[in-house]
Formats: sequence, C-alpha cells, structure tokens
Amino acid sequence: MVKLIIVGAKGRMGQALINCAARNPQLEVVGAIDSEDDIKSVIKDGDAVIDFSFHSATVGIADICAKNRKALVIGTTGHSDVEKLKIKSYKLKIPIVLSSNYSTGVNTLFWLTRKAAEILGPGFDLEIVEMHHRMKKDAPSGTASTLAEILAAVRKQQLDKIIRNGRKGIVGERTSTEIGMHAVRGGDVVGDHTVIFAANGERLELTHKASSRDTFANGALRAAQWAVKQRPGLYNMQDVLGLK
Repeated sequence: MVKLIIVGAKGRMGQALINCAARNPQLEVVGAIDSEDDIKSVIKDGDAVIDFSFHSATVGIADICAKNRKALVIGTTGHSDVEKLKIKSYKLKIPIVLSSNYSTGVNTLFWLTRKAAEILGPGFDLEIVEMHHRMKKDAPSGTASTLAEILAAVRKQQLDKIIRNGRKGIVGERTSTEIGMHAVRGGDVVGDHTVIFAANGERLELTHKASSRDTFANGALRAAQWAVKQRPGLYNMQDVLGLK
C-alpha cells in the first residue's frame, strides 16, 4: 500500500487523482492539500506527494519533501527557469518524477516525435499546435513545450532561438530552422496536441487527443508507485514507462 498526499486537491486534476486512487486497492490518499492547507501537518503520514498545484508553490513543496525524505511527483507546469533549477537541486535527496504530461499515450507521442524527427531529417518544417480548455492559465502547454524541446534536441538547436510563437502581420517567409508553436483555447478541451512535419509534396502529423483527466491521473498515480521504489534522482514519465 502506497500512501499519497495530493497537493492541489480541489483542482480538476486533484479531484481526478482522488477519484482514481479510490479505485486502486494499492493506493491510499492520506492527505488532500490545497492552497489554504499546511502540507507539514500531513507530510509524515505519506510515502509520496503528487503536486498539481501552481508553479510558484512547487519549490516549497519539494523542500518539505526533501526534508522528510518523501518521493515527489510533479505535474504542475509553467515553472520559470529559476524554479526548475531549484526543484532539480532536490534530486540528490529524494526521487523526483518531473513530467509535463503523465498520459501513457502522450509519452508515446514524445517517443514517436523523436523517432520521426530523426528519420525525416532537416528537410521537413516543424509546427506544433495545442488546444486546451478556456481556464488554462499558461501557454504554450507544458506538453507542447516538451515536444518542442524534443524536436530542437534532435536537430541540435537552441530552442529559445528558433521557437516561433504564433505569427502575425508581414513576418516574411518561414525559415527552415524555426519551430512553430500555436496555442488554442476554448470550451472544455482536456488537451489536444499535434506535431506537424511538412515538406514539399507530403505532410506527416502525429496527434494525441485526451477526453478525460483520468488518463493523466492514472499515469501520475503509476509514477508515484514507481517513485517510492527508486533511489534519489530526477526522472520523468519516460523512465516510469521504460521508454528510454
């Protein structure tokens, strides 16, 4: 039995985590924490913490987990570079799973995107389109950013120099090195992501569409069960699924 503390319990993902954990006999939620609650009051009761709160809260959560030697699964996105560096510094003390998306299907998309980029080579233009519900606060999504990082890594490019976030006005012809990023918001869309590889005469599109948050919740719960058995270090969902 793995005992879990869920941070961001009142949010959409928090509720999905609680509901999915209740259906898993190997899991028990011993703490459901939100912004007005103190995680220190329950931290000793859990084996792992799952954070789906807000980017500015994650560093503090990681610090408390490190001091109490609790595994940490981070699903929150939108962290600044400074926040990311601080979070990653705790990998020497505890196992941390940090992933922009916990869906098995999306992580398969990550794998396929890397392989497609390697096979197709530099002759294809790269574009990413993501759509989420109207309430999402950050853009582009963490998943879309991960897809862009994968594409840039395959081409050995520095992402911040070649990313093009949308286009407006007379922007000139598309360069062969840029990666286009487009964020769409509306309705109650859980999460759609498409990677486009476009060349003269042909186009390949890889798409994942999520219709339920349970997909992400079950993945995060799986990551927590895996993390409690690992040594201190920084991991992602690719490690959990054995895709590396």
